[in-house]
Amino acid sequence: MDRLKELVVFIAQSLVDNPEQVEVTEIAGEQTAVLELKVAQEDLGKIIGKQGRTAKATRTILSAAAAKIKKRAVLEILE
Repeated sequence: MDRLKELVVFIAQSLVDNPEQVEVTEIAGEQTAVLELKVAQEDLGKIIGKQGRTAKATRTILSAAAAKIKKRAVLEILE
């Protein structure tokens, strides 16, 4: 599951102005991992995107990567 966390960190750091403030916390279950993403307040809009498109795309990539290792992953963006 560390690879999923690394993936979210990489995507988030690529999008924001303050990559050093990107934090991802993983809450692992048996089959499901919840990844909580926390970024600087001014970068929140960049992570979410217009009408949530960037967040949706990030979640889609994460789901595809998780499916490949036969797991389920949920991305929560914290404010």
